[in-house]
Amino acid sequence: MGIYLNPSNDKFKEALNSAIYMDKSELIQYTNKMIHTTQKYLCISRPRRFGKSITADMLAAYYSKGCDSKEIFSNLYIAKNSDFTQYMNKYDTIFLNMQEFLSQSENIEEMISFIQRSVLWELLEEYSSYRYFDKKNLTRTMKDIYQNSHFPFVIIIDEWDCIFREYKEEKKSTGTVSGFFKEFTKG
Repeated sequence: MGIYLNPSNDKFKEALNSAIYMDKSELIQYTNKMIHTTQKYLCISRPRRFGKSITADMLAAYYSKGCDSKEIFSNLYIAKNSDFTQYMNKYDTIFLNMQEFLSQSENIEEMISFIQRSVLWELLEEYSSYRYFDKKNLTRTMKDIYQNSHFPFVIIIDEWDCIFREYKEEKKSTGTVSGFFKEFTKG
């Protein structure tokens, strides 16, 4: 269990304990249907303050190999589904909060480098016995891990739009981030 790779379900547990929690676990049923299809790249977008981060935490808690979430989901809508446990806690899950990386970087290139180094550090520690073509290339490292494990990654990017708000006047920067997202998520 890491910070970015296979996070725990602690954030989602905290949300469940909140008095204002609304069950959105029906979304898991939909994402499960998309996992092994060409529609597997999903963007869940809502207006600000509509629970996107809680939803991202929910998806991470459901898919992450870094925790056992059966109990915390057992009273939610998804538990009524026949394939409730089929995909639960079975995927290497990478969870990134872009606001965190943006706040610790001076520019887009530095932010992307920080993301790559952070995720690589955890991947290489978790899968130290694998052979890698290029340990400095995040996409290639993920492909090498997939080649050995035969399990695709679930990648959850929260606050992905903060870059586009912060750098809205800089087309080159937003293009660089878009290219990174495309390369990283198809790794």
